[in-house]
This record gives sequence, C-alpha cells and structure tokens, in this order.
Amino acid sequence: MCLVCLCDEEERELGRQVAPGSCPHCGGKVEALDVESRWSFCFLTICFKIKRKYTCTLCSRRLLLYY
Repeated sequence: MCLVCLCDEEERELGRQVAPGSCPHCGGKVEALDVESRWSFCFLTICFKIKRKYTCTLCSRRLLLYY
C-alpha cells in the first residue's frame, strides 16, 4: 500500500498600500503588501497567518523591517 502525504502552502494577496519611506538601495517608493498564508496537511489547515511584506516599486526588492 502506498502512503502519500500532501503538504501545501498557499499564499493570497489581500491588499497593497503605499508605505512611508524610500528604498535604501535605489531610492524608490516602498509598497506594503498584506499576504494571507495557509499551511495544509492532507487538505486540513494547520496554520493560518496574515503577514505584511514590504517591497520597492522600482527595483522589486523585498525590504526587511528591523525594530
């Protein structure tokens, strides 16, 4: 008998906003993306998170926020 384990990560964009500040690499505008992510195991949702990711509109680099 063959046992198949199905693990899946699904990300969906919820919205985009203009964020304050500028990109340290090229000086372009910063954009904030709200992303919903789901981890599933055998079609059952294990983890559900909503994250905010920052990117530059000119060079498309992902920016990290340090506190």
